[in-house]
Amino acid sequence: MDCLRNIARDGRASLMFMVPGSNNVIRINGTAQVRTDASLLSSFEQRGQNPRSVILFDIAEVYSQCARALMRSELWTAGDQSAGLPSVGDMLAEIKAEFEGAQYDADWSGHAQKTTC
Repeated sequence: MDCLRNIARDGRASLMFMVPGSNNVIRINGTAQVRTDASLLSSFEQRGQNPRSVILFDIAEVYSQCARALMRSELWTAGDQSAGLPSVGDMLAEIKAEFEGAQYDADWSGHAQKTTC
């Protein structure tokens, strides 16, 4: 309820996506709205039940977060569960066609270990 109340008061919002085992962290900034439109709620029906509300998120910015803290802390001990998800290099290559995403991914771990945020 606190999150819904915060969105109603100030629509600015951020989401952070983390996958256990992966040091790729994506942050999305934008605005959010709490909606209760019956037609919208029905599109989220599960096992005959509709949610009471949904959050619509309008994306303004997408960032990859610095992975150094996760790498140095060795936060993930369960192993990488990110199979099938795009890497940061994949996402950057999708945005900019001439970007060498595979090379970025290959170089990132060594670069991150040697530098500070």
